[in-house]
Amino acid sequence: MEALYKQYKGLMFRLAYQMLGSATDAEDIVQDVFVKAHNVSLEQMPEPKAYLCKMTTNRCLDLLKSARKKRELYTGPWLPEPISTPDADSYDSVITKDLLSYAMLVLLERLSPPERAVFVLREAFDFQYDEIAELVGKTEANCRKIVSRAKKKMGIDPEEPHLTPEKELGEKWIGRFLSALEHGNVETLLTLLATDAVLLSDGGGKATAALHPILSGERVASFLLGLMRSFSKRPDFSVELAPVNNQTGFVIRQDGRINTVVFLHIEHGVIRNLYFVRNPDKLRFIEHTKI
Repeated sequence: MEALYKQYKGLMFRLAYQMLGSATDAEDIVQDVFVKAHNVSLEQMPEPKAYLCKMTTNRCLDLLKSARKKRELYTGPWLPEPISTPDADSYDSVITKDLLSYAMLVLLERLSPPERAVFVLREAFDFQYDEIAELVGKTEANCRKIVSRAKKKMGIDPEEPHLTPEKELGEKWIGRFLSALEHGNVETLLTLLATDAVLLSDGGGKATAALHPILSGERVASFLLGLMRSFSKRPDFSVELAPVNNQTGFVIRQDGRINTVVFLHIEHGVIRNLYFVRNPDKLRFIEHTKI
């Protein structure tokens, strides 16, 4: 069982994290699954990978059903918990494989628990439909329909065979963005923002955040510049770039501790979505990992 834990804990964490949007819950589920699997003989699991993935999927589905009601009562927009994805030969680096973009994790919130499970198994892990059918207890034909329906809900072309990778931000592009904020250059900032840009801020009622989405490039630009002016007055404030969720994110620190993690979603060369994670509960996991 120890050998199985070393071999599959990364896979199980990725699966649970993308189904739940919570690294903390994903870690708990991995531990819980292996505690229960410890009492199962190897003869009872001829295919350990399938067995462990099925247990993980079922635990996630149970948790998602109860979480949906909690999220309906959540204060302001609910965003996934960010994770550090360093490029290193360590357990932390294992979670970078098969990881959907942060923007995609946000879109997953539109799906029902079964849709989310089937979509993640297919699009993130490239499981075959017969394997997915076995894992979720549905027919292969039904799983195909679920993926097609899920893509429509997420605004993805159902005929698209593979998801387009998130475009990485170049240093030059990032430099322009930060310079525009630092110098209060509205004109430059507007050229970097889509006219219909959307900013979501998750404080969970525990940190100051916009309770409703901020819509349009002009309003987002005004919000960002006001935020920059406010932060710049604090001597204990700093911004750094870091590898989070397999992309370059902005990590804002105050008094040396992570205060906010910011993700930018780029489409057609401009910022389409901005995600500000400020809920301190969602920053604990990333605070205790290397950035």
